[in-house]
This record gives sequence, structure tokens and C-alpha cells, in this order.
Amino acid sequence: MAIAKQGDALSRKRPQDGPTESQPRLHQHGTEIQRYGELRLLPIGLSHDARAESSQLVNRILADSIILYNLYKKHHWMMRGPTFYQLHLLLDKHAGEQLELIDAMGERVQTLGGVAVADPRHVAEITTVPRPPNGVEEVAAMLSRLLEAHEIVIEKVRNAIAKTAANRDDGTNDLLMSEVLRTNELQVWFVAEHLVDVPVVRT
Repeated sequence: MAIAKQGDALSRKRPQDGPTESQPRLHQHGTEIQRYGELRLLPIGLSHDARAESSQLVNRILADSIILYNLYKKHHWMMRGPTFYQLHLLLDKHAGEQLELIDAMGERVQTLGGVAVADPRHVAEITTVPRPPNGVEEVAAMLSRLLEAHEIVIEKVRNAIAKTAANRDDGTNDLLMSEVLRTNELQVWFVAEHLVDVPVVRT
């Protein structure tokens, strides 16, 4: 009985609460207005099939790129050893560049009329990048894991470039070739050089 009275008291409007018109309407729930995999029709001069294929291709790359971004952030935090400072900064820089690609690809899927993969639980269902251990690996293993993830992304990007070119989806093709592919290739170079076993000073 006391609990009910307390609830009634909380539900009553207090003088200092202000107008109810400005109160946010919380805990709203609605129906799903566009399912993942469905397309809206946007007048961009591409067929439904071309837009559907591009959306699917980009979403797969997007999912892997989200995982790659998170690998970069994890390894940025977990870095060890005498090259900690240099790698700490490099991996964070690469993470930032991946985040820009993620945003561009997500917006491209929306431009095509699709639904961009975004929820981490959904990403985990789609990605083909292997899951790392929850703990900390040796530095060389962390860097190798990044390179392997990059190669997975790059292979999918190359495949998508060929298919979008055949479908005359020039916008997606340009994004994948000019930004996604070249950024990933450059990042591979920078990371791979840290796995070359060359002494700084020879005796």
C-alpha cells in the first residue's frame, strides 16, 4: 500500500516541474519502417538490382571495417614495448581514418536506398574478420592481426569495385576505389614496416 502511495505521489505534477508541453515523451516504441535488406526508391538513375547489389557489397565491407576500426582502437590502448609511443599514435591515426571511411560507406548505403549495418551485434553476425582474444596479445601478433583484417577488407573492396563498375554504379565505385581501397593499402604499408626485423644500428 505504501509503495502505491509513493508511486501516486511521483506521478503527480509538481509546481516546479514546468509546462507538460515541454516534457520529452520517453520510452517510445514503434514499428520497423524499413527492414535490413529492403530498398527505398531514390531517383539516382540506378536500377533496383544495381542498388541492391551495391548496398549488400558495401554493407559487408562496412561490417569488416567497423571491426577493423575497433581492432585499431584496442591495439592502440594495449600497445607495449619500446615502440609504444610511435605505434600508439599510428594506430590511433589509422583508427580515425577508418572511422571516416565507415561514415562514408554508411552514408553511401543510405544514398542507395538501403539500410546501413550499424548495431555492433548485427556487425558481429556479418563480419568475416576473426575475433581476437579478449586479453592482450604480443605486439607482433597484434600488428599481424591488423594486416590480416586489412587483407579481408581489401579483397572484398576489389571484388566490389569490379561489380559496381559493371553495374555503372559510379558513385559507389569511386568511393571504394578512391577512398576505401587506397586508404587501406596505405595503412597496410605503414603497419607492415613495423614487422620488418631490421636493427636500427648495425655493429
